[in-house]
Amino acid sequence: MTTPPALLIAGYGTRDEDGAEALRALVRGLDARHPEVPVAGGFFGTPGTQAAPDGPGAPLPLGDAVGELVARGASHVVAVPLLLAPTGPVAQPLAAALERAVRRHPGLGHTCGAELGPHPRLLDAMERRLDEALGEGARTPLDRARTTVLLVGRGASDPYANAEVARAARLLWEGRGFAGVETAFVSQAAPDVPAGLDRCRTLAAAAPAAGGPGRVVVAPYFLFAGGLFERLCMQAEGWAAAHPDIEVYGAHTLGAGPEVAEVVMERYHEAVADGPRAAAGDARGTHRTARESAPATAGAGDR
Repeated sequence: MTTPPALLIAGYGTRDEDGAEALRALVRGLDARHPEVPVAGGFFGTPGTQAAPDGPGAPLPLGDAVGELVARGASHVVAVPLLLAPTGPVAQPLAAALERAVRRHPGLGHTCGAELGPHPRLLDAMERRLDEALGEGARTPLDRARTTVLLVGRGASDPYANAEVARAARLLWEGRGFAGVETAFVSQAAPDVPAGLDRCRTLAAAAPAAGGPGRVVVAPYFLFAGGLFERLCMQAEGWAAAHPDIEVYGAHTLGAGPEVAEVVMERYHEAVADGPRAAAGDARGTHRTARESAPATAGAGDR
């Protein structure tokens, strides 16, 4: 029987232990559901530096995850970036982190799949988070019609990455009955969170006719809690304190739920099916294309 390629879940940009534990939970869940596929997870990159955290203080370095898969007999790994949208030129730091990791294991091949979203299953999970934030009655048509959502992305210097957040906002709005879904970013891109909330407040002014005072739900468009989530909460809470005329609710991050696990496996299978076809080398490549590198033959790289 041919052993399938190993699955390497590549988280991006966190040194937060809660994020690391969420990744461990995702790995455990996938390992239980798909025992035929060796799976491990680790982190690469940090916001702003684009450096690979393969050193002290970095939870679950990507290099350690690759080493674990090799120890379990993997000869080829498929890396799936644990991202809802591209975060700037992600292809470069992930490719660099993978190259460093595989250089330590001569003969190991690797493929990089596409990021997770926006995906219908993840948008459904986001809708559930919105309902949890609003509480009972959130699914009634009148209740939805007076609710504006502010979908907040990380923010990147790459406009194409930011455009993916806008695309997710449009898809989240379609057919779900909310008054609107606006976008904002925690850093590096406009509008920022206060400006996004100002826009939502303007839109909500027309909402009372829909069955009550308008209100806003701030929804983080990233997977795990951590420094970015805390910064978002502080910005939203500060704005809400200065605008007591409108209700502001906060949704939680998506976390490592079953929808995330399903989409990770879908991206893995897409990358395996694509085989040796190479992508254009751009982080904005289509979701159906994988980037593959030949087996590494160099010696062990620096740690």
